[in-house]
Amino acid sequence: MNQVDGAVLAGATPDEREAIKQLATFWWLWLVFGIIWIIAALVILQFSHSSFALIGVMIGAMFVGAGVQYMAISTLLPKWRWVWLLIGAALIIWGVVAIFNPVETFNDFANILGFIFLLVAFVWIFQAFSERGHNDLWWLGLVSGILMLILAFVAAGSVFDVKANLLVLFAGMWALLAGIVDVVRAFQLHHVGEQLE
Repeated sequence: MNQVDGAVLAGATPDEREAIKQLATFWWLWLVFGIIWIIAALVILQFSHSSFALIGVMIGAMFVGAGVQYMAISTLLPKWRWVWLLIGAALIIWGVVAIFNPVETFNDFANILGFIFLLVAFVWIFQAFSERGHNDLWWLGLVSGILMLILAFVAAGSVFDVKANLLVLFAGMWALLAGIVDVVRAFQLHHVGEQLE
């Protein structure tokens, strides 16, 4: 355990230590989500342009998966519960719509790609800063959010074909980055849990 984690745990009340210990028992959940995201990324990044319907379904499934993940996070973080619930609910609704209208979803998402990138960037940046006090790798989320913000401006000024290609790349890269962050977070939680036993 590093000095920052040690300082956070040393200053924690017994109730907070118990809450952290309880959260750490679910470290494997982040690992499972991370592996699923990475597999999804590998599948998406191999699709051809003729597979837009399938990509629309995958995007929908990714949004539903992310929504469920944020809903799970909301049960563990009472301070920001309403934010995670709101984000989770929005992602689940978007995911269900995407699954039932995959081609239209692909086209619609390609047309509003800049706005989608902007939303994702703000969520990742917000999450990074909210984890800054207890996560040494909070900057990884911040860097991902800044890169997504740059892509938002690139996508906003592009023609549809470029947006379609960016959407395929976005779906794959988003899954890959989410997977890497979740795998790292899983091992961090596991390490903290071991220190609290």
